[in-house]
Amino acid sequence: MDPATLIGILVGLVIIFVAQIMEGGNPMSLMLVAPMLLVFGTTLMVTIAGGTMSDAKAAVGSLKTAFTAKVRPAADVVPMVVALAEKARREGLLALEDDLKKVDDPFLVKGVTLAIDGTDPEEVREILESEVYATKAHGKHSAKFFADAGAYAPTIGIIGTVMGLVHVLENLASPEELGHLIAAAFIATLWGVMSANVIFLPLGNRLKRLTELEAARMELVIEGVAAIQAGANPRVIAQKLSSLLPAGEQPDQKAA
Repeated sequence: MDPATLIGILVGLVIIFVAQIMEGGNPMSLMLVAPMLLVFGTTLMVTIAGGTMSDAKAAVGSLKTAFTAKVRPAADVVPMVVALAEKARREGLLALEDDLKKVDDPFLVKGVTLAIDGTDPEEVREILESEVYATKAHGKHSAKFFADAGAYAPTIGIIGTVMGLVHVLENLASPEELGHLIAAAFIATLWGVMSANVIFLPLGNRLKRLTELEAARMELVIEGVAAIQAGANPRVIAQKLSSLLPAGEQPDQKAA
């Protein structure tokens, strides 16, 4: 589990409330049910309205991914592919069947299994690339849901503030209540901006980044499977796959 999102959002909210205390305010003054219900409830509804119910269900399911996903470095693929390539070169592709039981990467297992079954190399690449495309599409839709929510929330907050100010104008005859009413009116704007920038947009960016990392790993697997199927030299495979990694993730640089 990579706790970046959980830590970032929780600590961000804590800092906001601590700053409120340091300013001499009461954090509970920000916890007003009506503006929070307006911002979160309406934002959720209009975001759903901008897509389909399947998009909304997928986005809800992706929340678990955003908070608890385990980030698998693409560099981990290199030694696995090289080990399989070495055995395949010595004993043939069919000898890899038992080794696949120890491989903790379903996508790599799928690709090598297709190769073992004698599937044409171009077909193997097409099948695996289709899965990469589906992964990117799924991640894009989930990320877009939260990005849209982040765009709507500040405006919904302004609507809540306008509603609150209308209520203020209705009570001009009671000047002793105006301060409290005006403060309450601006709570909606606060939650609109805060929910967008501390919750929704970070969640969208997190899902987008997780998709990028997973797609990069899958693309590395595709190149590895193609090299194994072609019977390439394991050392050449290692160099080729390492060259596809970002500079800071290449094995030789890690060792240095």
